[in-house]
Amino acid sequence: MDYILEYSNDPLTFMSTTSLPTFGIAFVSIIFAIYLLVDLSLRAKRRNALLNKHVLVTGGSCGIGRSVALAAASRGAHVTIIARNEARLARIHQELVDSYSECHGKQIFQQISLDVTANYDVIEKVIRCAEEYAGPVHMLVNCAGTSICSKFEDTPLDQFERMIKLNLLGSVSPAKAVIRGMKARGSGHIVFTASQAALLGIYGYSAYSASKFALRGVAESLHMEVKPYGVCVTVALPPDTDTPGFAEEEKAKLEETRLISQSSGLFTSDKVAEKILDDAIMGKFFSTVGLEGSILTTTCAGMSPVGSFFELMWQILLMGPLRLVSACYLYSFGRIVEKCMRKRDIRKRSE
Repeated sequence: MDYILEYSNDPLTFMSTTSLPTFGIAFVSIIFAIYLLVDLSLRAKRRNALLNKHVLVTGGSCGIGRSVALAAASRGAHVTIIARNEARLARIHQELVDSYSECHGKQIFQQISLDVTANYDVIEKVIRCAEEYAGPVHMLVNCAGTSICSKFEDTPLDQFERMIKLNLLGSVSPAKAVIRGMKARGSGHIVFTASQAALLGIYGYSAYSASKFALRGVAESLHMEVKPYGVCVTVALPPDTDTPGFAEEEKAKLEETRLISQSSGLFTSDKVAEKILDDAIMGKFFSTVGLEGSILTTTCAGMSPVGSFFELMWQILLMGPLRLVSACYLYSFGRIVEKCMRKRDIRKRSE
């Protein structure tokens, strides 16, 4: 038996179950309707926001990074993809050229083989060369990263260091290389691809969550520093995403971690990439996909930056009730852990 909670995908249905006063539901309904109308009117603007702009994607040879590169190219952007694997880089570069080189005039696509954990001076030099060829970086999307899954006592310290070096510093260095230019121009977008594990500690992810929590802290501080200069910072919090990396992770994932992660569902990398670009262009601090992602960011909003008036009203009205919902999730996760522990004990006694 899986302890998975199910919730309606209809936000109005969900709110009605929280016993909000009638006037509160009506108010939220009106705000939500206005939001949808505004969203529709801005959709075309979002599609053209990257036209002839330079988008640099780290980890761009596969997974979410690859989908971000393709999505940015489909919107008319000049795209630079950075990754270590030269063969995969060559394939995605050719795909970009074949699919989009004639769609929006003369688009520039370039591939760079680089380890984002390299010395900062190397990373800065490479990005400067990319800017000389494709123009100043308008949007940086940090997708390079990985995860490990093991119990805390079984995780070597060098794995903690590896997570910090790749998932945290591997995003900090590229951001540091472009931030001065963005501030000087008075515009730009920096996206840090974290995970829902940046808001919630999950069984088996002590090292991974530590790196993603730290990444969110960097993003919040950076957001406060650069907002007056017209630069936007977005933290992407994708759930489990159907990528080659995820398939490999599933093979070594602990049973508890796998069962808990399943509660958010599995999304395609293309859907996640489109949402990341839309949210970054709109200046949202958090980018989420799916109902569970919305519940998590609303519950954990706290002192995080406010993306919009609608988002603030949504959080004010729902943060309290959603704390109860989150407690139910945590209870179900605890039951999963206890159930797996009992299964292991029974298995040991039978051996």
